[in-house]
Amino acid sequence: MRLVVAGTPEVALPSLAALAASSHEIAAVVTRPDAAAGRGRKAQRSPVGLWADEAGIPVLQPARPSEPEFLAALADLAPDCCPVIAYGALVPQVALDVPKHGWVNLHFSLLPAWRGAAPVQHALIAGDAMTGASTFRLETGLDTGPVFGVMTEVVRPRDTAGDLLGRLAEGGAHLLVATLDGIESGEIEARPQPDEGVSLAPKITVADAEVDWSQSSDAIDRRVRGCTPNPGAWTTLRGERLGLGPVLPVRKDEGADDVRPGQLLVTKRSVRVGTAYGLVELGEVKPAGKRLMAAADWARGVRIEAGETFS
Repeated sequence: MRLVVAGTPEVALPSLAALAASSHEIAAVVTRPDAAAGRGRKAQRSPVGLWADEAGIPVLQPARPSEPEFLAALADLAPDCCPVIAYGALVPQVALDVPKHGWVNLHFSLLPAWRGAAPVQHALIAGDAMTGASTFRLETGLDTGPVFGVMTEVVRPRDTAGDLLGRLAEGGAHLLVATLDGIESGEIEARPQPDEGVSLAPKITVADAEVDWSQSSDAIDRRVRGCTPNPGAWTTLRGERLGLGPVLPVRKDEGADDVRPGQLLVTKRSVRVGTAYGLVELGEVKPAGKRLMAAADWARGVRIEAGETFS
């Protein structure tokens, strides 16, 4: 089939590579406009745009997919189908109607669970033991379209959102190609999502990534891993923000009984923090304006006082 592929971040690259190696033709890609990034705030191409440039594939960058110029360009390309992987903009019905096989979205959850922008992060924070990816026909509703196929993936005990998303991106790329193959041959049929089991996964903000030390050690562990690498978990000490890498829960019987939530326990080799139930041991931390460092090295530098707590 002739494809126009929509996507923006790095997580879309395994799908692009798989599609390029398939029997299908990528006529163009659609990605978000160049955006200011880095210290110099220079306009930078998205990872998908850079991939297409290197592959010699035309790039469309509408500010909104409803723009008449984009709709005309899409019609001129005459795609049979438009695969979507983390594009980052709502596609209007007038654009959805252009390809005869519609737009097929690769979404990183087992729909109808975790509809929205951050399914992997929410699955980790919620403590899901199993997740996966789904391909579905895009509609104007939020991830509500009928599903073509799914793949499953076990959530590993120490997975971060980056780890889990990386595996889903690779496995999902094969699912997407298989879905398009099935659409072309007529051997696959989309089935409506069930009404039961719907959950929402809105974007995780910086405010959402602040650690609440009044939660249990397990809940804090999940939130930190769910916010790693983006937007990055954090807390504050002495009015300064401190970024947190993944932490390790410590059982209650290992010295947590008399420690208040947020209170720091520092030894030469470790930094532990009290929670509502149990302790967590800090791994790496990132002070404002500095690089990642071992928590014990950070604690020696700032000279944590006895009984001091994170806010």
